[in-house]
Amino acid sequence: MLPVERVAHWDNIFATKGESDLSWFDPKSEISLDLVAAAKISRDAAIIDIGGGASRLVDLLMEQGYEDLSVLDLSAEGLAASRKRLGAKAERVHWIVADAARWQPARQYALWHDRAAFHFLTDPPDQAAYMRVLNRALAPAGFAIIATFAPDGPDRCSGLSVARHDANEVLGLLGSQFELLQTRRHDHVTPRGVVQRFQYGLFRRAS
Repeated sequence: MLPVERVAHWDNIFATKGESDLSWFDPKSEISLDLVAAAKISRDAAIIDIGGGASRLVDLLMEQGYEDLSVLDLSAEGLAASRKRLGAKAERVHWIVADAARWQPARQYALWHDRAAFHFLTDPPDQAAYMRVLNRALAPAGFAIIATFAPDGPDRCSGLSVARHDANEVLGLLGSQFELLQTRRHDHVTPRGVVQRFQYGLFRRAS
């Protein structure tokens, strides 16, 4: 069951703001693409983008030849924006309206990508629930890319509190079956010129 208040919050943001007004707007997704490339998965491997909303990452992955793409978001409005932007190509993507901490995945994925969704989970039980879903959804030897606000990043975003993490903290939450392969710091500049410090991690699950 979707959390009604959170859904309403994000639906309102996507319905009332243009793409370039969203603080997290990143048309190039360079670090995400670099880390996907570092995972060296095949072009037909299953990838899911968590909290993808209106993100352009799915467009960029399609351009690079990745064929099995899914995008999950709480907000149907956010996913609708992506579908509209992609036009006929949207039929090649699996669109999932769900809460990542309560979702029941029907399949497994070679790569789980999350840029700035996990850090909105500020309560430890919700964080643990998210990690349980990730563990069910990720195939053995699969990869997880998780980006959150860094420890010196903002403590709020889009009117909500966030939990800031470094990559080792995320690794601890993932559990002992994961290893940290790469970590990246990134100073994201919002459309209004505000710097938001992010921490990216590329993790691999044991086979």
